Amino acid sequence: MEFRPCIDIHNGRVKQIVGGSLKDQGSFAKENFVAEQDAAFFARLYQKDGLRGGHVILLNPPGSAYYEETKAQALLALKAYPKGLQAGGGITPENAGQFLDAGASHVIVTSYVFKDGRIHYDNLEKLVRAVGKKHLVLDLSCRRVADGYAVVTDRWQKMTSEYVTPKLLDVLSDYADEFLIHAADVEGKAAGIETKLVKQLGEWGKIPVTYAGGVGSFADLEALKQYGKNRLNVTIGSALDLFGGTMAYDKVCAFVRADDGCTKAGGNWQM
Repeated sequence: MEFRPCIDIHNGRVKQIVGGSLKDQGSFAKENFVAEQDAAFFARLYQKDGLRGGHVILLNPPGSAYYEETKAQALLALKAYPKGLQAGGGITPENAGQFLDAGASHVIVTSYVFKDGRIHYDNLEKLVRAVGKKHLVLDLSCRRVADGYAVVTDRWQKMTSEYVTPKLLDVLSDYADEFLIHAADVEGKAAGIETKLVKQLGEWGKIPVTYAGGVGSFADLEALKQYGKNRLNVTIGSALDLFGGTMAYDKVCAFVRADDGCTKAGGNWQM
């Protein structure tokens, strides 16, 4: 297990939101926390502590009145920590290179591939040609439905007919270097992980998978490690003291320490 930190940007500010509350109309989201610091501050912190593979997510779509402010913050973070962070939100073959050139190690994509409720393999192949498999992360964020977990797109607002299953992961792993999977129903609530989904992902375990959603305590981290068979990486947002929560950043680093870092303790992020 590795700790993959996050920098979520909405309306030009680093925030933690309740994922299911996000609406493009009116650029609305229910906020858990709004940071005083800019995105580069958090990028430098993660760099200092040896954390790689975190994600910078633009939560405003292209065309939003706030998109340019949000994008500017994302580019600041990527410049501050070259090749240490991944970038997602409105990524297409046309703009992916800009984020990679700015310093992203990977681009994260959902909506360009999952359109009209299904996978568009032609779009997926265009992305691979544009950036290469080694620079592509597919975001398979999902919501609970009666018979499984359906992939959701457009900032978790639209359901698709595609389900997160071992078969789908097998197919898509031919195109991607990693998967990022938000459990959207519990995202931003810090009230427990989506255990059934975690078990399913842990059973698969063929390429790196980062799980996000619901981690609110060290008991949740322990459960994620157990049910995910120590194969899943983890993102923690609202529950971290960095973002107003109760889980100490340095203690999380110690718990899910990667082999190459995350060893600095002391909670000195407030500097």
